[in-house]
Amino acid sequence: MSDNACSNMAVSAAVIKTSPLGDELSDAQCELLASVMTACGIKDRDFLIEEGHKDDSLHVLTKGNMEVVSQTAGGEQVGLHILREGDILGELGFLDGVEHSAGIRAMGNCELLRLDRDSFESLLDKDPEVVYKVMRAIVRTVHRILRNMNFQQVELTNYIAKEHGRY
Repeated sequence: MSDNACSNMAVSAAVIKTSPLGDELSDAQCELLASVMTACGIKDRDFLIEEGHKDDSLHVLTKGNMEVVSQTAGGEQVGLHILREGDILGELGFLDGVEHSAGIRAMGNCELLRLDRDSFESLLDKDPEVVYKVMRAIVRTVHRILRNMNFQQVELTNYIAKEHGRY
């Protein structure tokens, strides 16, 4: 994340509560999680995550839209998906620390919440239930993405094979 501003600006518990991360958290747990998160801004067309790079941060998009992009063999950036306010970004890199298989680019100026893995893991001693509930929220997000991809794959297969009489 080049030239983008992650600040020490306080993240409010109310913002956490309305995000997917706060679905199961109490007000006190939202306060605790907010204490280890930072607010970030990213400018139009800048990359939050670059394909092939590692990043141990999880983001929640609070303002604007971002595009998931992948680079073709010819070097062109191809859009794969649009991320909207409330979406969680970078969840797989946050969980497993491997290189990102796609990039994420801002579509206009955007604002995000950022959670670094080290800061998150520091909560294990303070309130392990917060860690558990946030991990459940991340898994729900990954499950939703996988379910949508599976549906799209079935639809594409049906279209190509002309199966089930729908095409």
